[in-house]
Amino acid sequence: MQAVNERELVERCRSGDEGAFQELIDRYKDLVFALIARTVQDRSRAEDLAQDVFLRIHRGLPYFRGEARLSTWIYRIVANVCVQEQTRPRASVPSVSLDDERTSARVTPSAADRQFGDLELRDRLEKAIARLPPNYRLLIAAHYLDGVLYEDLAEALQLPLGTVKTQLFRAKQQLRRLLETELK
Repeated sequence: MQAVNERELVERCRSGDEGAFQELIDRYKDLVFALIARTVQDRSRAEDLAQDVFLRIHRGLPYFRGEARLSTWIYRIVANVCVQEQTRPRASVPSVSLDDERTSARVTPSAADRQFGDLELRDRLEKAIARLPPNYRLLIAAHYLDGVLYEDLAEALQLPLGTVKTQLFRAKQQLRRLLETELK
């Protein structure tokens, strides 16, 4: 979204235009949910956290200064929510969601071997990403799966650009090691 359109949308939201806020939700809901879902394994919890993000956006819009892009500011809110979720006390019994997107994908018996191989590879990759530390999962999801630029990550996380690049490099190395040990 262009900066002019972002400012206009923010101003419309600030003036109380609920249609403008719905437009903001529609533009960013996929990005927000994708980032959270790759960090939090429970789909229903990810949905709750996405709602929390949009509540925080709604409450925070009057304080948004516009110094960063709107998407960068929203990404920072997502990162904060995910970090808070990781520090939240856990229940003793883990919850399992059977309607997870990964379990809903089905292969018909007549599917080609290549399609099955791709599905199997994607499953292994998702499982390996899930085993990464939360901060690495967030970085991998944001940069490699959702295309967030290094500069935007650095700005959103309030880290030097070199630190973001180093952490992404380490996350890739750890992911590679996880995949290699699984294949052995």
